[in-house]
Formats: sequence, C-alpha cells, structure tokens
Amino acid sequence: MNKSITGRHFELTEPIKTYAEAAIDSLEKYHLDIISASTVISASEKNGKKGFVTEFIINLKDKNTIVITQVDKDVYAAMDLAIERVKKSLRRHADKIKDHKIMSFRDLGEEAEAVSELTTEEVEIVPMDLELHKPLDFDEAIEALQAEKKRQFIVFNDNEGLMRVMYKRADGRFGLY
Repeated sequence: MNKSITGRHFELTEPIKTYAEAAIDSLEKYHLDIISASTVISASEKNGKKGFVTEFIINLKDKNTIVITQVDKDVYAAMDLAIERVKKSLRRHADKIKDHKIMSFRDLGEEAEAVSELTTEEVEIVPMDLELHKPLDFDEAIEALQAEKKRQFIVFNDNEGLMRVMYKRADGRFGLY
C-alpha cells in the first residue's frame, strides 16, 4: 500500500506524521486490497476561527475510492474522527463483498473449474401420467384457481393454442399474461 501524508498551509511535525501513518496502518485489518492511502492535513481559517481539515483518500482495488473529509479545532481530533468514518466505510464495503453471491466463473476466479463429466447413472427419470397434467382451457383454469387456496398461478392453452398464465391478484381478481 502506498502511503502519502501531506500538509497544506501547515507544517507537519514528526508526531503528526507518525500518528497519521499509524491510523492508515490500522486499515489493513479489513483485508481489502488498498492500493494507496493519502492523507491531506491543512490549516483553515474561517471567520477568524482557526481549525484543521483532515482528508483521507483511500483507493481500493476495482476502482473504488473512499474520500472522507473532517474539520475540527484540533488536528488529532480531526484525524480521529476522519479515521473512524473511513473504518466505517471500509467495514461496510467489506461486508458487501463478503455477502456477494458468486454468479459466474469470472467471479470465482482463475482457480474455478467447470464440471467436466456428468454421469447418467445418478439421474433417474420418473414417467408421469399425462391424464393428471393435461393442458387446461380458459374455463378450467379459472375453476382450478378458485378451487385451490395455495396455488397462485396456473399455465393453460388459450383458444389459439398459445400458452398463457393466469394468476390471482391481491384484490381477489384474476390477471392474465
């Protein structure tokens, strides 16, 4: 991880640099691929009041960047508040990555392998009686949906031979696709 600590309109002392460096080092516990972390500490004066602005810029792998800016009268307090906000953002990002479900081989990485052989010995085909699953017409579909409480939709053939779906709506009426 590249670290950069910069002072604007403000002379950085060695204790401030080591404090900021320790704060940046504490971010490694989230096990994220942090490419670089920049800290910009600047002195500001608004309406006659002196203060310090601390800005943390964290560049993560996959083009994610976290920028946190904190203003306070004390430089250490500004760094503490900013680093807590950075930690909160990194924790959320880490949780998001951890909860992500893998959907493709590209998400699995280079170690992923496709199933090379499919054995037909394990597959069992069970024949079904066609009389039980004959195609329904419109009137039979309405009667079947009215009679059953559990079923929410039914597929049937319309008069033109097209497959249609009839479903129960929340208001008790029937919808048709």
